[in-house]
Amino acid sequence: MIPAATPPPTVTDRYSRALFLRACRREPVERTPVWLMRQAGRYLPEYRQVRDRVGFMELVKTPRLAADVMIATVERLGVDAAIIFSDLLPILEPMGMDLEFAAGEGPVIHNPLRDPADLGRFHELGDVDALGYVMDCVAATRAGLDDSIPVIGFAGAPFTLAGYCIEGGTSRSWQRTRSFMLRHESAWHDLMGRLARAVSRFLCAQIDAGAQAVQLFDSWVGCLGPADYVRYVLPHSRVALEAAARRAPTIHFATGNPALLPQLAAAGGTVIGIDWRIDLLDAWRAVGADRAVQGNLDPTLLLADRATVRRRTRELLDAVAGRPGHVLNLGHGVLPETPVENVLELIATARGG
Repeated sequence: MIPAATPPPTVTDRYSRALFLRACRREPVERTPVWLMRQAGRYLPEYRQVRDRVGFMELVKTPRLAADVMIATVERLGVDAAIIFSDLLPILEPMGMDLEFAAGEGPVIHNPLRDPADLGRFHELGDVDALGYVMDCVAATRAGLDDSIPVIGFAGAPFTLAGYCIEGGTSRSWQRTRSFMLRHESAWHDLMGRLARAVSRFLCAQIDAGAQAVQLFDSWVGCLGPADYVRYVLPHSRVALEAAARRAPTIHFATGNPALLPQLAAAGGTVIGIDWRIDLLDAWRAVGADRAVQGNLDPTLLLADRATVRRRTRELLDAVAGRPGHVLNLGHGVLPETPVENVLELIATARGG
């Protein structure tokens, strides 16, 4: 049997009564807290104005500007938590990956790992000093918000990061990644171990910098089945989460395959993020009553009319019926085409409007 995950820490600092953190601890709350993945993004005119002047990675690596983007977004939307403005992949640069965000193409890694011998140029990340701009962003975001708004740090999960390293970018099938995993098991665990240790250090450093919670994004692990997840992924995701979980609430989020939810929960997470491909209450039963859950509205709902947004949000909240431990969110990030008024409608409905 897989041992239970680390229990949530007891939060005693001045942020402990924040609505979001109380929900993470499955305490009764006066209303369901709400925040959105990719809540600062291209759907916002203010964000597009910034991006007209600054490239994506320049924005990520300019802590004051990145913090200002998120602070302004929180004030505009009225959400209950602020996730820092950053990206999953910059952690790979000091590990030896030649990363570029190409216009119209997304992330590209120019020196992918295609053979076990390639791990000779993939560095163990003994410290996270090279990512200091992320911790500066955490600190600046924390300083610019009221104590009632927790700051969420984040990192990519080992499997998702390994996928980018091997594929050299995004993929529909992650075929190269799964082939490497199956054909070169020892090298795979070597790679995943290095990533897990780096992610653990990175999440803890963000907590040190002022984050009240952290989220682990396993954006592409849904391409696996449960048995492969347990053999090739679960031990490494557990390592990535366990040190941070002793210090702050952790959110473990994966997409694409609801059958993985019990295994995802076994790997760790104070809160388990649920995507839209499963009924939320069914998902909660799968992860266990001892966990909080986050989600799980379909992001495309926000492309419908406002009445539909309001109705579907209300239906989800009514189904949960105030059960402690629910954080309202989408089942993935806000889509770039989303009308701002629909995001505001969702949040107003969550807040009782």
